Amino acid sequence: MSGSKASKVREGSPAAQGAIWDGKGTNFTLFSANATKVEICLFDSVGARELERIALPEYTDEIWHGYLPEVGPGDVYGLRVHGPYEPSAGHRFNPNKLLLDPYARGHTGELKWAHECFGYTIGAEGDDLSFDERDSAPFMPKCVVVDPNFDWHGQPRSRAVPWDRTIIYEAHVRGFTKLHPAVPIKQRGTFAGLGTQQIVDYVKSLGVTSVELLPIHTFVNDSHLLEQGLTNYWGYNSIGFFAPDPRYASEPEQCLREFKEMVARFHEAGLEIILDVVYNHTAEGNERGPTLSFKGIDNATYYRLLPDDQRYYINDTGTGNTLNMSHPAVIQMVTDSLRYWVNELHVDGFRFDLGTILAREPAGFDNQSGFLKACHQDPVLRSVKLIAEPWDCGPGGYQVGGFPPGWAEWNDRYRDVVRDFWKGSGAASEVAKRLCASADVFNHLGRRPSSCVNFVTAHDGFTLNDLVTYNDKHNEANGEDNKDGSSDNRSWNCGVEGPTDDPAITALRERQMRNLLSTLLLSQGTPMLLAGDEFGRTQLGNNNAYCQDNEISWLNWDLQTKGQELIAWVQKLTGLRHKYPILRRNRFLTGAYDEELDVKDLAWINASGAEMRDEDWSDANMHCFGMIMDGRARPTGLRQRGTEATMLMVLNAHHDLVEFVLPVCQGGDTWNLMLDTNVASTASAQKFSNGDKYGVTGRSLLLFVLSDGRL
Repeated sequence: MSGSKASKVREGSPAAQGAIWDGKGTNFTLFSANATKVEICLFDSVGARELERIALPEYTDEIWHGYLPEVGPGDVYGLRVHGPYEPSAGHRFNPNKLLLDPYARGHTGELKWAHECFGYTIGAEGDDLSFDERDSAPFMPKCVVVDPNFDWHGQPRSRAVPWDRTIIYEAHVRGFTKLHPAVPIKQRGTFAGLGTQQIVDYVKSLGVTSVELLPIHTFVNDSHLLEQGLTNYWGYNSIGFFAPDPRYASEPEQCLREFKEMVARFHEAGLEIILDVVYNHTAEGNERGPTLSFKGIDNATYYRLLPDDQRYYINDTGTGNTLNMSHPAVIQMVTDSLRYWVNELHVDGFRFDLGTILAREPAGFDNQSGFLKACHQDPVLRSVKLIAEPWDCGPGGYQVGGFPPGWAEWNDRYRDVVRDFWKGSGAASEVAKRLCASADVFNHLGRRPSSCVNFVTAHDGFTLNDLVTYNDKHNEANGEDNKDGSSDNRSWNCGVEGPTDDPAITALRERQMRNLLSTLLLSQGTPMLLAGDEFGRTQLGNNNAYCQDNEISWLNWDLQTKGQELIAWVQKLTGLRHKYPILRRNRFLTGAYDEELDVKDLAWINASGAEMRDEDWSDANMHCFGMIMDGRARPTGLRQRGTEATMLMVLNAHHDLVEFVLPVCQGGDTWNLMLDTNVASTASAQKFSNGDKYGVTGRSLLLFVLSDGRL
């Protein structure tokens, strides 16, 4: 093999994981505690023909490693890993199966589903205990050595937005620009498209601060979806944690550079990029799933297996397997991945899908788990936003409020209570807690209100428009007889299922959307807005559009007048939130009397303008009340009177008008009306005196600011 790369292989170093190019050659490493041999397989530029197999010559501290001169950026490779095939003992090594490098920074091609992709022979006696000798390489995506160099033009790694100023905007890379007329056709649905100046300017104009992208790590399309002509649109099926998926690049061979350029464009506008990440499971499924990477590298290490029969997988995720976040090598891989995205790609934070998995130890959820401790002490990771989806499918999996200091969490209680309230079935006492950043859940261990991430809608479930248009889900397009997706939507169609020309119902729906948006953006805590809700996008009643890569999921930018008016409403709300610090306090509003300053930070009042009594809170028919946030209360722990504006929010979920007496409040004698959801326009403020009555329309929300009459 003279002239072959195998003849030039050197020992290399075990220090850096993956395929690292140094300008002259590439150092390859792979962790495997149980392998007996690891081979690097080099392919032609399109990944079609295997050119050479090179065994990594050294094994140090469970790391296989070697250095290949003349291998560099653009070179295509995969892995073959030798070892025992003993499924009952948790080992599923099969060198006939080409594997993806867990640390690969680039991928090329897509998985072509075939029986050859499985480590066992489908249909054979013994099923997954059998051993398949066919080569999977022709059907597998491949890894690519990358050039990490990128000119950030002096842009700092992170432009962190303070938590108390953060407004999150959840979006999908493909769906956001797929139909956008300002984006060149080739760039629609890609990183380049999202980074287009018109798109960045639009997002900035909404007043949001942080764009949270649905998963962009390399993922696999499920075979059963492809067979139905569908696809895994959301991307919660990761197979590589270091590489942006090339299907989101307008030029796949430049995927990494294109992602970095998109981040740079958002940072130039002062906007953060947060990634939704899936470290709880992989696309390899259970014992009957394919062998694509981890399963063939070291199955017994990477996955949680049943202790008494390691042939089978623990399925706390509902997807077939669960990453073993108790093993040091797995924790290292995940934290290495997170640091890579922060240090090299400049992202500003992460939202962790099924985040409870990350804190699972063999005995269950532990908010002092190894992974959480690793994040807490890591100077890089504790400098960015860490957001947990605090639930999974395992025992004790619901952990809202249970994560340690330093973490924020999605709060589904907020979603449910606010939806119930505005459709007329929620208790005032419950919604009051949610307006205050759910202090009953989050106010401990010095956590701040911002640790509570409020949302009314998200990618999973109804859009805002559909929440007020449909009583029932309509998921027929998913091919599961409308049995998929949640039936507990807490939605209300306002009298007619689906679209209608009835002007009264249309007006009510529009007001309900303004109510929900206003509640979200005026509540204490961190608000998260679903992309497209600002102009009332619809998914036609589909509340589980995970497999719909089409007009059901893509944002329709053919905005009518109503859509433009709703955008202006959102802009007014975010403007108010940014202008008035009392709407985003960094301390929980408790209603406790501060004797030293003679002030309460919070007071609840009924329609007569008097403070709420116990009997008011317990009255099931009480759907109209007010919330006074006193700007004179101390904004920090210092014993100093605040100088912020005092504001009054009035919520009326009753179906009829309520005469509301504006309360007497120290610090001013004039209430300036900032918004009324019964009025779609954003006209200038009206003034009212203490004791005046204001007719609060049925199902509407008001916001006033107190002044001395000179404003």
